[in-house]
Amino acid sequence: MVSTSQLDSVFIKSLKRELVNYTPVWLMRQAGRYQKEYRDIRSRVGFLELCKSPELACEVTVMAVEQLGVDAGIIFADILLPLEPMGLGLRFEKGGGPVLDNPIQAVKDVEALQEVVPERDLDYVLQAIALTARALDGKTPLIGFAGAPFTLASYAIEGGGSRNYERTKRLMYNEKEAWDALMRRLSSLTGAYLIAQIKAGASAVQIFDSWVGCLSPSDYSTYVLPHMKELIAAVKGRAPIIYFGTMTSGLLPLMSQTDAEVIGVDWRIDLDEGWRLIGEKGIQGNLDPIVLQSDRDEIKRQTKIILDKAAGRAGHVFNLGHGVLPETPPDNVKYLVEIVHILSGRS
Repeated sequence: MVSTSQLDSVFIKSLKRELVNYTPVWLMRQAGRYQKEYRDIRSRVGFLELCKSPELACEVTVMAVEQLGVDAGIIFADILLPLEPMGLGLRFEKGGGPVLDNPIQAVKDVEALQEVVPERDLDYVLQAIALTARALDGKTPLIGFAGAPFTLASYAIEGGGSRNYERTKRLMYNEKEAWDALMRRLSSLTGAYLIAQIKAGASAVQIFDSWVGCLSPSDYSTYVLPHMKELIAAVKGRAPIIYFGTMTSGLLPLMSQTDAEVIGVDWRIDLDEGWRLIGEKGIQGNLDPIVLQSDRDEIKRQTKIILDKAAGRAGHVFNLGHGVLPETPPDNVKYLVEIVHILSGRS
Protein backbone atom coordinates (compact mmCIF):
# COMPACT_ATOMS: atom_id res chain seq x y z
CA MET A 1 0.00 0.00 0.00
CA VAL A 2 1.52 3.30 -1.11
CA SER A 3 1.50 5.89 1.66
CA THR A 4 -0.11 9.32 1.41
CA SER A 5 3.28 10.99 1.84
CA GLN A 6 4.62 9.08 -1.16
CA LEU A 7 1.65 10.12 -3.27
CA ASP A 8 2.35 13.72 -2.27
CA SER A 9 6.05 13.45 -3.11
CA VAL A 10 7.57 15.58 -5.87
CA PHE A 11 8.51 12.40 -7.72
CA ILE A 12 5.01 10.93 -7.90
CA LYS A 13 3.48 14.33 -8.63
CA SER A 14 5.92 14.85 -11.49
CA LEU A 15 5.07 11.44 -12.95
CA LYS A 16 1.47 12.65 -13.00
CA ARG A 17 2.53 15.96 -14.63
CA GLU A 18 1.58 18.06 -11.62
CA LEU A 19 3.54 21.22 -10.86
CA VAL A 20 6.12 20.82 -8.08
CA ASN A 21 8.53 23.15 -6.26
CA TYR A 22 11.64 21.55 -7.74
CA THR A 23 12.57 18.89 -10.26
CA PRO A 24 12.83 15.42 -8.70
CA VAL A 25 15.90 13.35 -9.46
CA TRP A 26 16.84 9.70 -9.17
CA LEU A 27 19.48 7.73 -11.07
CA MET A 28 19.57 4.40 -12.79
CA ARG A 29 22.14 2.17 -11.03
CA GLN A 30 22.22 4.57 -8.11
CA ALA A 31 23.18 1.49 -6.09
CA GLY A 32 26.21 0.06 -7.83
CA ARG A 33 29.92 -0.48 -8.29
CA TYR A 34 30.88 3.20 -8.01
CA GLN A 35 30.10 2.92 -4.26
CA LYS A 36 32.73 1.47 -1.91
CA GLU A 37 30.01 0.11 0.37
CA TYR A 38 28.43 -1.77 -2.53
CA ARG A 39 31.79 -3.18 -3.62
CA ASP A 40 32.42 -4.35 -0.06
CA ILE A 41 29.15 -6.30 -0.11
CA ARG A 42 29.90 -7.72 -3.56
CA SER A 43 33.29 -8.93 -2.34
CA ARG A 44 31.37 -11.32 -0.10
CA VAL A 45 28.43 -12.33 -2.32
CA GLY A 46 27.87 -12.86 -6.02
CA PHE A 47 25.54 -10.67 -8.06
CA LEU A 48 22.72 -13.20 -8.28
CA GLU A 49 23.08 -13.99 -4.59
CA LEU A 50 22.72 -10.29 -3.83
CA CYS A 51 19.62 -10.05 -6.01
CA LYS A 52 18.11 -13.09 -4.29
CA SER A 53 18.74 -11.87 -0.74
CA PRO A 54 15.84 -9.58 0.22
CA GLU A 55 17.78 -8.19 3.18
CA LEU A 56 20.87 -7.30 1.14
CA ALA A 57 18.84 -5.94 -1.77
CA CYS A 58 16.99 -3.75 0.71
CA GLU A 59 20.26 -2.63 2.30
CA VAL A 60 21.90 -1.45 -0.92
CA THR A 61 18.70 0.20 -2.16
CA VAL A 62 18.20 2.21 1.04
CA MET A 63 21.91 2.99 1.31
CA ALA A 64 21.86 4.71 -2.07
CA VAL A 65 18.78 6.77 -1.20
CA GLU A 66 20.31 7.94 2.07
CA GLN A 67 23.76 8.67 0.63
CA LEU A 68 22.54 10.62 -2.39
CA GLY A 69 19.40 12.35 -1.16
CA VAL A 70 17.48 11.29 -4.28
CA ASP A 71 13.73 11.67 -4.59
CA ALA A 72 13.05 7.97 -5.24
CA GLY A 73 14.67 4.62 -4.65
CA ILE A 74 14.73 1.80 -7.18
CA ILE A 75 14.75 -1.75 -5.91
CA PHE A 76 18.02 -3.59 -6.44
CA ALA A 77 17.37 -6.43 -8.88
CA ASP A 78 18.05 -7.27 -12.54
CA ILE A 79 15.82 -7.25 -15.59
CA LEU A 80 16.83 -10.81 -16.51
CA LEU A 81 15.68 -12.48 -13.30
CA PRO A 82 12.36 -13.68 -14.80
CA LEU A 83 14.23 -15.60 -17.51
CA GLU A 84 15.84 -17.99 -15.01
CA PRO A 85 12.63 -19.74 -13.87
CA MET A 86 11.56 -19.97 -17.52
CA GLY A 87 14.35 -22.54 -17.89
CA LEU A 88 16.92 -20.44 -19.76
CA GLY A 89 19.78 -20.99 -17.29
CA LEU A 90 20.77 -17.49 -16.23
CA ARG A 91 24.23 -16.85 -14.78
CA PHE A 92 26.61 -13.91 -14.54
CA GLU A 93 30.24 -14.45 -15.48
CA LYS A 94 32.85 -12.83 -13.26
CA GLY A 95 34.02 -9.64 -14.95
CA GLY A 96 31.57 -10.22 -17.79
CA GLY A 97 27.92 -9.91 -18.58
CA PRO A 98 24.94 -12.24 -18.26
CA VAL A 99 24.89 -15.61 -19.97
CA LEU A 100 21.82 -17.70 -20.76
CA ASP A 101 22.92 -21.30 -21.17
CA ASN A 102 19.70 -22.47 -22.88
CA PRO A 103 18.95 -19.77 -25.47
CA ILE A 104 15.90 -19.89 -27.69
CA GLN A 105 16.83 -21.16 -31.16
CA ALA A 106 13.59 -22.51 -32.60
CA VAL A 107 9.83 -22.68 -32.15
CA LYS A 108 10.16 -25.77 -29.95
CA ASP A 109 12.26 -23.76 -27.47
CA VAL A 110 9.47 -21.20 -27.10
CA GLU A 111 6.96 -23.98 -26.51
CA ALA A 112 9.23 -25.55 -23.86
CA LEU A 113 9.48 -22.42 -21.70
CA GLN A 114 8.31 -22.95 -18.13
CA GLU A 115 5.38 -20.99 -16.72
CA VAL A 116 6.51 -18.36 -14.24
CA VAL A 117 4.38 -17.20 -11.30
CA PRO A 118 5.97 -14.04 -9.83
CA GLU A 119 4.62 -14.66 -6.32
CA ARG A 120 6.27 -18.08 -6.35
CA ASP A 121 9.30 -17.85 -8.62
CA LEU A 122 10.33 -14.24 -8.01
CA ASP A 123 9.18 -13.95 -4.43
CA TYR A 124 12.62 -12.76 -3.29
CA VAL A 125 12.16 -9.55 -5.32
CA LEU A 126 8.73 -8.98 -3.82
CA GLN A 127 10.11 -9.56 -0.32
CA ALA A 128 12.89 -7.06 -1.02
CA ILE A 129 10.34 -4.48 -2.14
CA ALA A 130 8.23 -4.99 0.98
CA LEU A 131 11.30 -4.70 3.23
CA THR A 132 12.55 -1.61 1.43
CA ALA A 133 9.20 0.15 1.42
CA ARG A 134 9.05 -0.32 5.20
CA ALA A 135 12.67 0.81 5.62
CA LEU A 136 11.97 3.99 3.66
CA ASP A 137 9.20 4.61 6.20
CA GLY A 138 6.66 5.77 3.65
CA LYS A 139 8.63 8.94 2.94
CA THR A 140 10.60 8.15 -0.21
CA PRO A 141 8.83 6.46 -3.15
CA LEU A 142 10.20 3.13 -4.31
CA ILE A 143 10.39 2.19 -7.98
CA GLY A 144 9.86 -1.38 -9.10
CA PHE A 145 10.97 -2.46 -12.56
CA ALA A 146 11.09 -5.11 -15.23
CA GLY A 147 12.62 -5.67 -18.63
CA ALA A 148 10.45 -4.99 -21.66
CA PRO A 149 9.43 -8.00 -23.77
CA PHE A 150 11.68 -7.11 -26.72
CA THR A 151 14.77 -6.68 -24.58
CA LEU A 152 14.06 -9.89 -22.65
CA ALA A 153 13.41 -11.75 -25.89
CA SER A 154 16.69 -10.49 -27.33
CA TYR A 155 18.67 -11.74 -24.35
CA ALA A 156 16.80 -15.06 -24.45
CA ILE A 157 17.56 -15.56 -28.15
CA GLU A 158 21.11 -14.18 -28.27
CA GLY A 159 22.11 -15.97 -25.05
CA GLY A 160 23.72 -12.79 -23.72
CA GLY A 161 24.92 -9.47 -25.05
CA SER A 162 24.93 -8.68 -28.76
CA ARG A 163 26.13 -6.04 -31.21
CA ASN A 164 23.81 -6.59 -34.15
CA TYR A 165 20.98 -8.76 -32.71
CA GLU A 166 21.26 -11.04 -35.72
CA ARG A 167 19.63 -14.11 -34.13
CA THR A 168 16.85 -12.01 -32.65
CA LYS A 169 15.99 -10.31 -35.92
CA ARG A 170 16.21 -13.53 -37.92
CA LEU A 171 13.66 -15.17 -35.64
CA MET A 172 11.51 -12.02 -35.63
CA TYR A 173 11.47 -11.78 -39.44
CA ASN A 174 11.36 -15.48 -40.36
CA GLU A 175 9.47 -17.16 -37.51
CA LYS A 176 6.63 -14.72 -36.93
CA GLU A 177 4.40 -17.19 -35.07
CA ALA A 178 7.22 -18.10 -32.73
CA TRP A 179 8.07 -14.41 -32.24
CA ASP A 180 4.49 -13.48 -31.41
CA ALA A 181 4.16 -16.44 -29.04
CA LEU A 182 7.36 -15.45 -27.24
CA MET A 183 6.37 -11.78 -27.02
CA ARG A 184 2.90 -12.66 -25.71
CA ARG A 185 4.45 -14.93 -23.11
CA LEU A 186 6.91 -12.26 -21.98
CA SER A 187 4.28 -9.50 -22.02
CA SER A 188 1.95 -11.50 -19.82
CA LEU A 189 4.73 -12.41 -17.39
CA THR A 190 6.05 -8.84 -17.23
CA GLY A 191 2.60 -7.44 -16.55
CA ALA A 192 1.98 -9.92 -13.75
CA TYR A 193 5.45 -9.26 -12.31
CA LEU A 194 4.97 -5.49 -12.25
CA ILE A 195 1.52 -5.80 -10.68
CA ALA A 196 3.00 -8.07 -7.99
CA GLN A 197 5.72 -5.48 -7.33
CA ILE A 198 3.11 -2.74 -6.93
CA LYS A 199 1.14 -4.90 -4.51
CA ALA A 200 4.35 -5.51 -2.55
CA GLY A 201 4.92 -1.76 -2.09
CA ALA A 202 6.34 -0.17 -5.26
CA SER A 203 5.04 3.37 -5.74
CA ALA A 204 5.86 3.46 -9.47
CA VAL A 205 7.37 1.07 -12.03
CA GLN A 206 9.84 1.42 -14.87
CA ILE A 207 9.96 -0.79 -17.95
CA PHE A 208 13.49 -1.06 -19.35
CA ASP A 209 13.66 -1.53 -23.13
CA SER A 210 17.43 -1.24 -23.24
CA TRP A 211 17.89 -2.85 -26.66
CA VAL A 212 14.82 -1.72 -28.60
CA GLY A 213 16.77 1.13 -30.21
CA CYS A 214 18.25 -1.42 -32.63
CA LEU A 215 14.90 -1.52 -34.48
CA SER A 216 13.59 0.65 -37.28
CA PRO A 217 10.33 2.52 -36.59
CA SER A 218 8.54 0.17 -38.97
CA ASP A 219 9.81 -2.94 -37.19
CA TYR A 220 9.02 -1.48 -33.77
CA SER A 221 5.48 -0.69 -34.92
CA THR A 222 4.96 -4.19 -36.32
CA TYR A 223 6.77 -6.47 -33.89
CA VAL A 224 6.87 -4.63 -30.56
CA LEU A 225 4.31 -1.85 -30.15
CA PRO A 226 1.18 -4.07 -30.04
CA HIS A 227 2.71 -6.09 -27.21
CA MET A 228 3.83 -2.98 -25.31
CA LYS A 229 0.33 -1.53 -25.56
CA GLU A 230 -1.16 -4.70 -24.08
CA LEU A 231 1.45 -4.91 -21.33
CA ILE A 232 1.10 -1.30 -20.23
CA ALA A 233 -2.71 -1.47 -20.43
CA ALA A 234 -2.63 -4.41 -18.00
CA VAL A 235 -0.66 -2.38 -15.43
CA LYS A 236 -2.21 1.03 -16.08
CA GLY A 237 -3.97 2.67 -13.16
CA ARG A 238 -2.20 0.67 -10.47
CA ALA A 239 0.87 2.94 -10.29
CA PRO A 240 2.59 5.43 -12.63
CA ILE A 241 4.59 3.78 -15.42
CA ILE A 242 7.89 4.95 -16.93
CA TYR A 243 8.87 3.43 -20.28
CA PHE A 244 12.61 3.78 -20.93
CA GLY A 245 14.86 2.83 -23.82
CA THR A 246 18.23 3.81 -25.23
CA MET A 247 18.98 5.01 -28.78
CA THR A 248 15.23 5.47 -29.28
CA SER A 249 15.13 8.97 -30.80
CA GLY A 250 13.48 7.59 -33.93
CA LEU A 251 10.97 5.57 -31.91
CA LEU A 252 9.71 8.18 -29.44
CA PRO A 253 6.46 9.07 -31.27
CA LEU A 254 5.63 5.34 -31.38
CA MET A 255 6.63 4.68 -27.76
CA SER A 256 4.35 7.52 -26.74
CA GLN A 257 1.39 5.63 -28.23
CA THR A 258 1.51 3.38 -25.18
CA ASP A 259 -0.32 4.41 -22.01
CA ALA A 260 2.88 4.95 -20.01
CA GLU A 261 2.71 8.24 -18.12
CA VAL A 262 6.40 9.01 -18.68
CA ILE A 263 8.88 8.22 -21.45
CA GLY A 264 12.57 8.01 -20.54
CA VAL A 265 15.11 9.33 -23.06
CA ASP A 266 18.90 9.10 -23.28
CA TRP A 267 21.38 11.90 -24.04
CA ARG A 268 21.35 11.33 -27.80
CA ILE A 269 18.46 13.76 -28.17
CA ASP A 270 17.91 17.18 -26.62
CA LEU A 271 15.31 17.06 -23.88
CA ASP A 272 13.01 19.64 -25.47
CA GLU A 273 13.10 17.87 -28.84
CA GLY A 274 12.42 14.55 -27.14
CA TRP A 275 9.47 16.10 -25.32
CA ARG A 276 8.13 17.51 -28.58
CA LEU A 277 8.18 14.02 -30.10
CA ILE A 278 6.60 12.44 -27.02
CA GLY A 279 3.74 14.93 -26.81
CA GLU A 280 1.42 15.18 -23.82
CA LYS A 281 3.35 12.94 -21.45
CA GLY A 282 6.00 13.32 -18.81
CA ILE A 283 9.67 12.89 -19.68
CA GLN A 284 12.61 11.42 -17.78
CA GLY A 285 16.26 12.19 -18.45
CA ASN A 286 18.74 12.82 -19.82
CA LEU A 287 22.31 13.58 -18.72
CA ASP A 288 25.15 11.59 -20.31
CA PRO A 289 26.52 9.42 -17.46
CA ILE A 290 30.11 10.23 -18.43
CA VAL A 291 29.49 13.88 -17.51
CA LEU A 292 29.63 12.70 -13.88
CA GLN A 293 33.31 11.94 -14.41
CA SER A 294 33.96 15.64 -15.12
CA ASP A 295 34.57 18.51 -12.71
CA ARG A 296 31.72 20.21 -10.90
CA ASP A 297 31.60 23.20 -13.24
CA GLU A 298 30.92 20.92 -16.19
CA ILE A 299 28.34 18.91 -14.24
CA LYS A 300 26.54 22.11 -13.30
CA ARG A 301 26.73 23.50 -16.84
CA GLN A 302 25.27 20.42 -18.48
CA THR A 303 22.63 20.00 -15.78
CA LYS A 304 21.50 23.58 -16.36
CA ILE A 305 21.21 22.98 -20.10
CA ILE A 306 18.79 20.11 -19.48
CA LEU A 307 16.76 22.03 -16.91
CA ASP A 308 16.58 25.03 -19.22
CA LYS A 309 15.22 22.82 -21.99
CA ALA A 310 12.59 21.48 -19.59
CA ALA A 311 11.71 25.14 -18.91
CA GLY A 312 9.94 24.39 -15.64
CA ARG A 313 7.14 22.46 -17.35
CA ALA A 314 5.27 19.93 -15.25
CA GLY A 315 6.26 16.33 -15.83
CA HIS A 316 10.07 16.35 -15.88
CA VAL A 317 11.99 13.82 -13.79
CA PHE A 318 15.75 14.36 -13.95
CA ASN A 319 17.84 11.25 -14.56
CA LEU A 320 20.83 10.06 -16.52
CA GLY A 321 20.40 8.72 -20.02
CA HIS A 322 21.58 5.36 -18.66
CA GLY A 323 23.06 4.02 -15.42
CA VAL A 324 25.82 5.43 -13.22
CA LEU A 325 29.16 4.09 -14.49
CA PRO A 326 31.51 2.19 -12.14
CA GLU A 327 34.33 4.73 -12.50
CA THR A 328 32.16 7.65 -11.35
CA PRO A 329 33.31 9.51 -8.20
CA PRO A 330 30.56 9.16 -5.56
CA ASP A 331 30.87 12.82 -4.54
CA ASN A 332 30.02 13.85 -8.10
CA VAL A 333 26.83 11.82 -7.95
CA LYS A 334 25.84 13.52 -4.70
CA TYR A 335 26.67 16.91 -6.22
CA LEU A 336 24.43 16.22 -9.22
CA VAL A 337 21.44 15.57 -6.96
CA GLU A 338 22.15 18.72 -4.98
CA ILE A 339 22.58 20.93 -8.04
CA VAL A 340 19.39 19.65 -9.70
CA HIS A 341 17.46 20.57 -6.56
CA ILE A 342 19.13 23.99 -6.31
CA LEU A 343 18.88 25.00 -9.98
CA SER A 344 15.30 23.83 -10.39
CA GLY A 345 13.91 25.30 -7.16
CA ARG A 346 10.68 27.13 -7.75
CA SER A 347 8.79 29.22 -5.22
